[in-house]
Amino acid sequence: MFGKYGNEEEMEFRDLKIQYQILKHDIDFAIEKVMSRADFISGKEVKALEEKLAEYVGVKHCITCANGTDALVLALMAWGIGEGDAVFVPDFTFFSTGEAPVVCGATPVFVDVDKTTFNISADALEQAILQIREEDVLRPKVIIAVDLFGQPADYGSLREVAEKYGLLLLEDGAQGFGGTIRKRKACSFGDISTTSFFPSKPLGCYGDGGAVFTDNDEWAELIRSLCVHGKGKDKYDNIRIGMNSRLDTLQAAILQVKLWQFNTYELQQVNVAARWYEELSDYGVIIPRTAEHFMSSWAQYTIVCKDKAQRERVQKALKAEGVPTMVYYVKGLHEQKAFENKCVVVEKYENTQYLTNRVLSLPIHPYLRKEQVKYVVELIQETI
Repeated sequence: MFGKYGNEEEMEFRDLKIQYQILKHDIDFAIEKVMSRADFISGKEVKALEEKLAEYVGVKHCITCANGTDALVLALMAWGIGEGDAVFVPDFTFFSTGEAPVVCGATPVFVDVDKTTFNISADALEQAILQIREEDVLRPKVIIAVDLFGQPADYGSLREVAEKYGLLLLEDGAQGFGGTIRKRKACSFGDISTTSFFPSKPLGCYGDGGAVFTDNDEWAELIRSLCVHGKGKDKYDNIRIGMNSRLDTLQAAILQVKLWQFNTYELQQVNVAARWYEELSDYGVIIPRTAEHFMSSWAQYTIVCKDKAQRERVQKALKAEGVPTMVYYVKGLHEQKAFENKCVVVEKYENTQYLTNRVLSLPIHPYLRKEQVKYVVELIQETI
């Protein structure tokens, strides 16, 4: 049975099935090696992957962990962030970015984003810092910048703000792994940077996984300890309170295979797939644009519709023809009930509100064919 765009399979939002078929021999072989040795925790593939990731990103240290949220928490723990500390977080992003400071006892201060890049606004950030300093209740400590949808945040401007006010800069590269600014890789821009290997991320495993990146030797050693119950010289020598957050050997083996494919093929092809959507700009929707000297890894391809009603029409029409879409995100973090009485709201969040009512993410992945994109574009043209 053929789908409506001429393929035997239904269109996938992020096609992990075809990726596995292409990499099946190497992935199965990598899994079989781990299974035959039965070293499922802290096997040799974990250390090998950390070395390859550090080299790819261009930093001294990579410490893998159980997931991207843990990676953020580990970074904040290494800095001793806790009660009374203010952590500045973009309002338009996934929940975990704001959750991590709360887990550590700190207070997230939500900051509006840039309407074009979707990333934290340096101007809004500075105003938020000034407000917190003036109120003199919380201590401004950390900026968390998110590389939303694949494009790195404006780290040139953010670094200036961080240095001006003496704040640490934490890069949440969960969606940005593989992106660049002037050929410098995402996950190298923060004092500490993190990423996620959730299956649908640019580089994803077959379960949960994450990593922390830094050039700081002291922080790296501390994070390695925090990952394994605050261990000292061995696992029964516990010198601090930590957590249990390790990447399984099986996932590390899978990621080594996928990292090679990501670097040699997927990153280039997903940018090709994104360019095929550019025709949409002639039909009343705003398409995502990467800033000059930036490259996106396209975790999502997110258009901005004229209004909420147009988005609903487009999404309904695509769904009827078997084309999956997603809305990232339906509300700003300042509107999440979980943050009531646990955060600071500093402004009206006009850009966040604008985007939550209009954004729509379309299928994007390195194995998306031009005729599939053409079909999606034609459907949107007919609907709007």
